[in-house]
Amino acid sequence: MLRKLIGIVAVAAVVVGCKTPKPIELPEQTIEIENPFKIPERPVYNASETKKFDLIHTKLDVRFNWEKAHLYGKAEVTLTPYFYPQQTLELDARGMDIAQVKLMVPPANGELIATRQDLKYDYDSLKLNIHLDKTYTRKDTLTLYVEYTAKPNELQNGGSAAITDDKGLYFINEKGEDKEKPMQIWTQGETQSNSAWFPTIDVPNQRMTNEIAITIEDKYETLSNGTLMRSELNGDGTRTDYWEMNLPHAPYLVMMAIGDYAVVKDKWRNIDVEYYVEHDYEPYAKDIFGLTPEMLEFYSTKLGVDYPWQKYSQIIVRDYVSGAMENTSAVIHGDFVQQTKRELIDGSAGEDVIAHELFHHWFGDLVTCESWANLPLNESFATYGEVLWREYKYGDDKAAEGLQNDLNSYLQSVKRGAHKQMVRFGYEDREDMFDRHTYQKGGRILHMLRNYMGDDAFFASLKLYLDENKYTDVEMHQLRMACEKVTGEDLNWFFNQWFYDKGHPILEITYDYNDSLKQAVVAVSQMQDYREFPIYKLPVKIDVYVDGKVETHEVVIDQLDQEFTFSATSEPQLVNFDADKMLLCEKVDKHTLEEWAFMYEHAPRYLDRYEALVILSESKEDIATAMLVKGLSDKYPRIKRLAISGIKHAAAKKPEEVKSALLKLANTDENPIVRGDAIYALPTYFEKDEAVKEACIKGLAEESYYVISSSLESLAEVSYEDALKFAKTLEQDENEDIMYAVCMVYAEHGQAAENQYFLGAMDKVKGYKVYGLVSLYAKYLKKQNNETISSALPAITRVAKEEDAWWVRMVGINTLMDFEDMYKNRIHVAELELKDLKPGDDKELDLRNAIDSDTGMKKKIEAIMNDIKETEKDARLLSIINGEMGTGAHD
Repeated sequence: MLRKLIGIVAVAAVVVGCKTPKPIELPEQTIEIENPFKIPERPVYNASETKKFDLIHTKLDVRFNWEKAHLYGKAEVTLTPYFYPQQTLELDARGMDIAQVKLMVPPANGELIATRQDLKYDYDSLKLNIHLDKTYTRKDTLTLYVEYTAKPNELQNGGSAAITDDKGLYFINEKGEDKEKPMQIWTQGETQSNSAWFPTIDVPNQRMTNEIAITIEDKYETLSNGTLMRSELNGDGTRTDYWEMNLPHAPYLVMMAIGDYAVVKDKWRNIDVEYYVEHDYEPYAKDIFGLTPEMLEFYSTKLGVDYPWQKYSQIIVRDYVSGAMENTSAVIHGDFVQQTKRELIDGSAGEDVIAHELFHHWFGDLVTCESWANLPLNESFATYGEVLWREYKYGDDKAAEGLQNDLNSYLQSVKRGAHKQMVRFGYEDREDMFDRHTYQKGGRILHMLRNYMGDDAFFASLKLYLDENKYTDVEMHQLRMACEKVTGEDLNWFFNQWFYDKGHPILEITYDYNDSLKQAVVAVSQMQDYREFPIYKLPVKIDVYVDGKVETHEVVIDQLDQEFTFSATSEPQLVNFDADKMLLCEKVDKHTLEEWAFMYEHAPRYLDRYEALVILSESKEDIATAMLVKGLSDKYPRIKRLAISGIKHAAAKKPEEVKSALLKLANTDENPIVRGDAIYALPTYFEKDEAVKEACIKGLAEESYYVISSSLESLAEVSYEDALKFAKTLEQDENEDIMYAVCMVYAEHGQAAENQYFLGAMDKVKGYKVYGLVSLYAKYLKKQNNETISSALPAITRVAKEEDAWWVRMVGINTLMDFEDMYKNRIHVAELELKDLKPGDDKELDLRNAIDSDTGMKKKIEAIMNDIKETEKDARLLSIINGEMGTGAHD
């Protein structure tokens, strides 16, 4: 069954076993003999941008033409030569119409205002090269005036997986044609896209103050960096808002947003905190964002550096091209964080993101990476900021869950792609830096650094780093030097192996006990390819459990193979390697089932229980199934969910005990996700049970959307007739989880009448959930007649042609190709059957009509596919269309 994940399917970080562990699957290694006559090429090195000028201040005056999606701008850019004398100035200005370029001449001879002097310039649609009136030195300050029109919708599309578009300025529903979507204007500057709406030096190692006057219809709210100084009504239905940011920040952090918003006020100390939400969500604004003041206090206290900006605003926009963006003092969020109080019952979609973007205001905004190669100084810290918040607010288990998810995410990415350095100057595209190395791996590295240094030294180092480098741009070595200044230790070994090299350790750990010597023995081997990856230095703790007591030993692994011995009066019940569970690694941990069971019951950490249950879930032995049943009553929800997902063998051996435990979770657990998972698991093992049916029907009466959707899907397994009845009662609910569950029932059991529901869902469901919905719709349609399939083609074609994400377009393309194959096969079978008919057979007319109808459908789909082939630009999708590779439904 295709549905939401209810547990952890695999543990990427731990490849563990018992007496005969699974071997690590290393990639095949071949030795390449270098061609001695090959001329070596100089490696790519993306250096920090050379500073010819220093930006000082940018003053903008902007107004808009909604119909054309144009911005009319006037910019005054103040700067000074950095060191060497300069006679020309190059500004980034993408795709603009340049009307004027002038030098602002200061007032003289009693004049009160500056005058403007024309300057010659060259412009190639990307760079504005200005010929200055004389040679300027670093003692001079000059201000350039540029009048221009920005036309973002006429730019060539760019972007990446992390930031899906790079046109900088976005008009949303600019003509007001979509009555279900608000009209908005917003910007996205990272990486170097703000130069699509104002001329600047668009690199991260520049800093400037800025002000902006935004003229817009009076019905709209505006937001920008810093403080709203004043608003002026213009007498023509428009208003001009004057925003000022008087502290220096990088050009990519400048923002503006415009729309019809409710602005909900909050406060932290003496600083204004604001939440811009659509009016329907005004009652829930503090439910969505209300932890922000507490986060501000926590981070300020933890870092020893108070939040350094004038205010803190957060705004939600439609059709955002990323998850969220840390624009200084004015964060933009995608609309996924906009939830009702009822939706929040199942958990906040945005809390981690809110914490992430706020932590950026120290790491990224206050102190900024000097080049995109050093992006971990921004994003690794922001990712680790999520962990710090989880730890403070919800405890160690919640933090450890986030750390493990980050590790799994990183390891999954390297199984699909290449290992990379964290700080990497040789990237092909700066957008490539926004990956699971920079985010998830980087957060885990910082956790190891904190564990090694200790909390006092780690946070003292961060305070020193922030204090010494505030309002400047930095590289990774400056973080290292701050840590060294605090600890007195040379930390090159740590930074070199983790930030400047690639890969991670792959460890095999074996255990033995020498009864005659009364010694526990731990053997550790580093299994990674040492020709490509470092031999790591790994300080770790090992806990030895003997007769109810535990002793902790600190060791350092720094060789390919090492052995450690510890005194033990009797054979330990458990020797727990990496007792702090902080290593970024893969490991083969050769424990017995008894040791894994002991670890689950007695070791103190979330990851002890997590790793133990993952392994025990694979075994049918009594000791393993007993621990899985215990896992169902664990203190932490995620471990309960893990036990539910791995309960198969226990359910086979102890069906009544497992059924009773699952029913208890389904009916009484305080966590709705655990309740939903338990309800979903029940019919897998106890399909025809009346108590299971009752639990499903009870779940359908809950407030939690997750529980309702799980209950409906499970009820369909127990009684599809009842599921169809309940599905009908839920058709008016527009929650996406509910729509998905209803579609799952209709995909299996729906008739022609249910097609209208699918068409409505196709209009309402957005983003990645479209992928699963189209798969369900295709399953449903294959059971329907040609008229129904024909009515669905426009919706599926829209997905195949218009969805932003290539992999969502892929499911539309694969569905169309599947239908094309289906009709080819049906026509072929019908033609063979027609040949075998005797003259005058009554079936002949029906077969010919069916062939004609199917041929018409096949031609219609072929025409759609030919059109997609002409317009699609993504090489991966073109390969699928051309039959060069198989993916997804078509594979």
